[in-house]
Amino acid sequence: MSMQMEARLRESMEHLRQDQSTAAGKSAGNSGNSHQETLLQQLITAVRTQASRLIKLENSCLSNPGPVTPPEAKGGNLQQDVASAEMLDALVTELAKTRAVLEIALKSARQRHLPAGCETALLFPMRSRRIFSSVTPDLPLSLSSFTVCLWAKPVSISNRTVLFSYGTKRNPYEIQLILSGTRALFTVGGEAHLVEGRGVVRGGIWTHICGAWSSEQGIASLWADGHRVAFTPGVAEGHVLPNGGSLQLGQEKNGGGVSGGSGGSGSEMPGFEGGFDAKLAFIGKITGVNMWDRVLTEEEISQLALQDGEGCEQRGNVIGWGLTEIVPHGGAQFIN
Repeated sequence: MSMQMEARLRESMEHLRQDQSTAAGKSAGNSGNSHQETLLQQLITAVRTQASRLIKLENSCLSNPGPVTPPEAKGGNLQQDVASAEMLDALVTELAKTRAVLEIALKSARQRHLPAGCETALLFPMRSRRIFSSVTPDLPLSLSSFTVCLWAKPVSISNRTVLFSYGTKRNPYEIQLILSGTRALFTVGGEAHLVEGRGVVRGGIWTHICGAWSSEQGIASLWADGHRVAFTPGVAEGHVLPNGGSLQLGQEKNGGGVSGGSGGSGSEMPGFEGGFDAKLAFIGKITGVNMWDRVLTEEEISQLALQDGEGCEQRGNVIGWGLTEIVPHGGAQFIN
């Protein structure tokens, strides 16, 4: 039995080495990462099983010596046990090294590839007032509650950059998701109503951000990577979002006219530049943009934020990533 387990461990290690060689030669996708993780867990289980059996065998021998074994037989069994133990130690050492290398490779792959099963992302290559993406929601935005979520990977940390913005000519700041240094900011009904999460964003790293708000009691919350990082009551209490405003990603419209992108009758085209500020433009990638006309539960937001999950398949009914019309402008583009 011991020799069979050793052979099985050797075979698993060889498969793992082959998978690593294949991953090094070409970019690994989510399915490849999942297969390597599964194989690693199988190998760990096999090692633990072998170790457990050796311990039980040793305890059994100590508690039940049994009949006297001829010296020559004892010598043979002892040599076999020593060889098995040495083999197991070598495999455990090799496993630890392989696991460390694999964890580094998986971490690197997660950052190179898109999170949460998303197949596309929006790239904002530089800071410009001409670069943004306009969004046409599937439902009117006259809402008394909502949750908006997205994945963002900023190239670098700026003093202030806009991820998501909705506003009207009367109030350009109805909804805002903003990055400021390592902070994430969420506003509803104007910049005076601010929810702030500190130390939640890093340059070059995918971060899942959600803002949720309900008109009843004006409860607003900000979430980062599935954890609630800020909670504030009395934010725009009793307020109802007005319909007919302008919704965009990567920029904010701070006045000077309203597009008809979200059901309004404005005379300007969705690609207007008036009112945009290059200093506020986002640089990096955004994916998985979704919006619901309700406040999501903690469990729902946590599931959306799983980087190795399938959050992109959970689409909002107001904005659904991959379903709702999103038009890049001025150099913004969809990438795979």
